[in-house]
Amino acid sequence: MNRLAGVTSPYLLQHADNPVDWWPWGSEAFEEAKRRDVPVLLSVGYSACHWCHVMAHESFEDETVAAYLNAHFVPVKVDREERPDVDAVYMEAVQAATGHGGWPMTVFLTADAEPFYFGTYFPPEPRHGSPSFQQVLEGVTVAWTDRREEVAEVAGRIVADLAGRSLVHGGDGVPGESEVAQALLGLTREYDEQHGGFGGAPKFPPAMAVEFLLRHYARTGAEGALQMAADSCAAMARGGIYDQLGGGFARYSVDREWIVPHFEKMLYDNALLCRVYAHLWRATGSDEARRIALETADFMVRELRTAEGGFASALDADSEDADGKHVEGAFYVWTPAQLRDVLGEDDAAFAAACFGVTEDGTFEEGASVLRLPGDAGPVDAARVADVRARLLAAREERPRPGRDDKVVAAWNGLAIAALAETGAYFDRPDLVERATEAADLLVRVHLGEVARLTRTSKDGRAGDNAGVLEDYGDVAEGFLALAAVTGEGAWLEFAGFLLDIVLEQFTGEGGQLYDTAHDAEQLIRRPQDPTDSATPSGWTAAAGALLTYAAYTGSEAHRTAAEGALGVVKALGPRVPRFVGWGLAVAEALLDGPREVAVAGPVGGELHRTALLGRAPGAVVAAGEGPGAGAEFPLLVDRPLVGGEPTAYVCRHFVCDAPTTDVGELAAKLGG
Repeated sequence: MNRLAGVTSPYLLQHADNPVDWWPWGSEAFEEAKRRDVPVLLSVGYSACHWCHVMAHESFEDETVAAYLNAHFVPVKVDREERPDVDAVYMEAVQAATGHGGWPMTVFLTADAEPFYFGTYFPPEPRHGSPSFQQVLEGVTVAWTDRREEVAEVAGRIVADLAGRSLVHGGDGVPGESEVAQALLGLTREYDEQHGGFGGAPKFPPAMAVEFLLRHYARTGAEGALQMAADSCAAMARGGIYDQLGGGFARYSVDREWIVPHFEKMLYDNALLCRVYAHLWRATGSDEARRIALETADFMVRELRTAEGGFASALDADSEDADGKHVEGAFYVWTPAQLRDVLGEDDAAFAAACFGVTEDGTFEEGASVLRLPGDAGPVDAARVADVRARLLAAREERPRPGRDDKVVAAWNGLAIAALAETGAYFDRPDLVERATEAADLLVRVHLGEVARLTRTSKDGRAGDNAGVLEDYGDVAEGFLALAAVTGEGAWLEFAGFLLDIVLEQFTGEGGQLYDTAHDAEQLIRRPQDPTDSATPSGWTAAAGALLTYAAYTGSEAHRTAAEGALGVVKALGPRVPRFVGWGLAVAEALLDGPREVAVAGPVGGELHRTALLGRAPGAVVAAGEGPGAGAEFPLLVDRPLVGGEPTAYVCRHFVCDAPTTDVGELAAKLGG
């Protein structure tokens, strides 16, 4: 009996009709494995994962494979986005054993949840040196039946190895000028001067590293840092990783030139990049950065916003092509003939030159990914806009990619921060309203009556899984950004509530943080990772929010916790800067103060807007007027108007500048 019907995960629901007798993760599945004396097959993936869909179609929908699987295993299906803790623990084991990882992740476990055999995607027949999935199942069954002692020994050794990997805290003290300088040098060495970004193929959007570079430039004036940030953003914006018609970014580029993306669109990438491009505009005034920030914000609202006001997790890479087959990228790519069908001969030729569409194609079967190649020559902006609008309208008639409708707390926190700031910078109050509605949903549904964050919801119903550290850190970050933009102190209060839970439930000795709470389900190892993946690590996201909250409130406990957490950045920043970018960005805020800006005056007024546009790394902004303002924000206590005019107060390192009523003077104080 397949037990996935009724769950909140769209990924699990995709498997609810499989002939495989799937169980969701839980003690019942392992009790069943113990009762039957069979191993557990753990299959981990997510809704927008292309190869997850391929393996599902090839193997999990196959009656013969399913019958064997059901007879010899207890199959357990996990959505890695709902259970990042389960995913992290077993992915660490897979990477240690095989040297690589990815999804779908396939792990065989004992009834005590101890892993003993690993893999990722297995094909339906032997291919390129890889056994077929059926062969793997049969081999594991033989080992389990005939060599049980060997299986137990392997499982015990793996668990002992994982336990021995507990993180050694990175060192005493916070990262200083020396560590930040070494991190910058490390990024410079890995920078791709020809194509932007870092490293080779596949190339991922380096949002957290770019945020560090922008903050470093703002604090030090280092032009090289700004150049790497700006050139990387320009290359992505003109590449195939960016949707040139509808806005928004794909997950990554399969090549180093940003030409061909892996077409899934994730909320977290778009939230992080929307904010980065807005910050790039704040630093440079770039029209392109402004356009990309706004188009990405509009993409999130148009295509990812749910009926309840939150933001869905992802759009699939695959959709139906003209022949009704599910194909990766079908919704996005174009052939010259398709351009002619929509635009006619002359405009099709113009569009092909403008967007890099060739007869041979840049993708598969003669199709091209739209981009803005640098050799296109002078561009007629009005004609480009007309062509883009007509192509977008035609694309809307194509079958759309599937959408993963679950709302993930952490990623919505990132979206709230991005939309609030983008709306404030570019006078788009509608974006601030969308951010506020998403924040309301998190409070109403994800906090609810339990006063602890739930990781996910769907259709306004909270899921069963507890929030992890990144949920608390990123949601607090979003609430703090919303407080700065709206002047509503309730968001500061909610952020403080979440961060108090971080102090109570996620903090260990010496400032180290854990990804799961002290009272969370106990896995074979308690996950703990301070390095960024596609999103800021929970560790450094929490550190940043703790530091910001301390600047708003003067709380010594929160600042001490932030500084303790940053010890690991002191150790890792110089060694692996690409993978601790958010931690380095937080370190820049700490080195700068961060500055505390209190605006005694109207929310949305000229002084408030100037404060929000200040480039000083991690600066906190509180705005409000009247006798109740101090109750909303401690920073506004005893901050009177000067001469009856709105007045700004700027402080850092326990020292305050003279108050000012002059917009230009305030801008100069916050210029970095």
